[in-house]
Amino acid sequence: MTQQRILIWYRNDLRVHDREAIYEALGQKAEIIPVYCFDPRQFETTSFGFPKTGKFRAQFLVESVADLRASLQKLGSNLIVRQGLPAKIIPAIAEQLKVDQVYYSQEVTSEEKQVEKEVTKALSAHNIKTKSFWEATLYLLADLPFEISQIPELYTNFRKQVEKKSAIEEAIPAPKELTSLPEIDPGKIPTLEELGLETPQFDERAVLNFKGGESEALKRLQNYFWQEDCLREYKETRNGMLGANYSSKFSPWLALGCISPRYINDRVIQYETERVKNNSTYWLIFELIWRDFFRFIVAKHGNKVFKIEGLQGKAIPWKEDWKRFDLWREGKTGYPLIDANMQELAATGFMSNRGRQNVASFLTKNLGINWQMGAEWFESLLIDYDVCSNWGNWNYTAGVGNDARGFRYFNIPKQTKDYDPKGNYIKHWLPELAALPGALAREPGKLTTEEQQQYGVRLGVDYPRPIVDFFKSVKANEKIYQSAME
Repeated sequence: MTQQRILIWYRNDLRVHDREAIYEALGQKAEIIPVYCFDPRQFETTSFGFPKTGKFRAQFLVESVADLRASLQKLGSNLIVRQGLPAKIIPAIAEQLKVDQVYYSQEVTSEEKQVEKEVTKALSAHNIKTKSFWEATLYLLADLPFEISQIPELYTNFRKQVEKKSAIEEAIPAPKELTSLPEIDPGKIPTLEELGLETPQFDERAVLNFKGGESEALKRLQNYFWQEDCLREYKETRNGMLGANYSSKFSPWLALGCISPRYINDRVIQYETERVKNNSTYWLIFELIWRDFFRFIVAKHGNKVFKIEGLQGKAIPWKEDWKRFDLWREGKTGYPLIDANMQELAATGFMSNRGRQNVASFLTKNLGINWQMGAEWFESLLIDYDVCSNWGNWNYTAGVGNDARGFRYFNIPKQTKDYDPKGNYIKHWLPELAALPGALAREPGKLTTEEQQQYGVRLGVDYPRPIVDFFKSVKANEKIYQSAME
């Protein structure tokens, strides 16, 4: 009997550990053919005209694919890399190498599912079978205590049920070795220029010099858990905005599947056994369950998450005010917490969770601007862009998603005082405010003429005046929201 050949089509699962597809193929003693395809559609523009995959995200992706290739080479295999439509490339390689089956990780959103459908259809024309695996979440689909159609709409209900009735499986170890590739050109990994993007320059003010790939993900976990021992205080520090270790920063690697959430869970259990078990160790898992929740909710609701009415179908008359939107995305709103976060995003492709909640609230609750514009801007820039988490969170913040409380806004002046009391984060990203004492750096709009002269910060010249009155704009947008609810 000739040995089976199984092509493993890589997408957002760029690792060798905890891959059920690899494990099953090895169980069948099959030859494994790993393939990654750079789909040109991922490098087009979004509906509002932003690069769909911006330079930071593209760089992280290219690094992750290169790292995967290196890992596979160490195991005796290699990664075949191509540029083009997967529905043409995968069947062509499968035909050339006389592949028996194609394995891939299942996705839940429309564009990704459409690609799966195209590939499956093209392969079936060649009588090649496909098999999909659910590999992205902490709780696997098969382990849930309810059907997808019965997923609870609120996170707390979802979390309590899975914690009570489901178990998190252990991660599958990485294979010790793989079969070598048959005779084929492995292809080269494209440069950013070949993908139509410029190479980003690293900004020294960034929280971390993020590098893509499984090796870097495992290194980051090792450093955060064991070397720096930060996990024990994660819950207390996770709302920070400045520095490498206020949070785990695993999200970019999770987004591309360079690290498995189940692998993280295994290491948390190990940490709890060897170091300490407390609220912080639990809270990291709590956040991973949030990530699961958004993926399962999107699996349940499909395209609703992308529509302007959101998951709740609320027809709110959002504005498309490009002048104000540009001030928001350039970090020129006159609200330092918003501006510092938006400038960090523009310069690094990353922003803290606390920052994201505030800037999204400001765009929707103060400016009344279409939340989809914000979601697409994040999609373009964020190195940790995860389709379900990004769009799910924007639904939530805009008041059209999974939140029973309706019109909810972040009080930006209070948030600034609570999370950046001395203005350190603000001054880090807005050097024009560096000369101001903490309280004035937080709210420079309150500078008197004398103070402007004293500190050399001229409002409207060195730093913009606030583009809206905070509380008046909240009230005006709440009125619009409530009218839409009637």
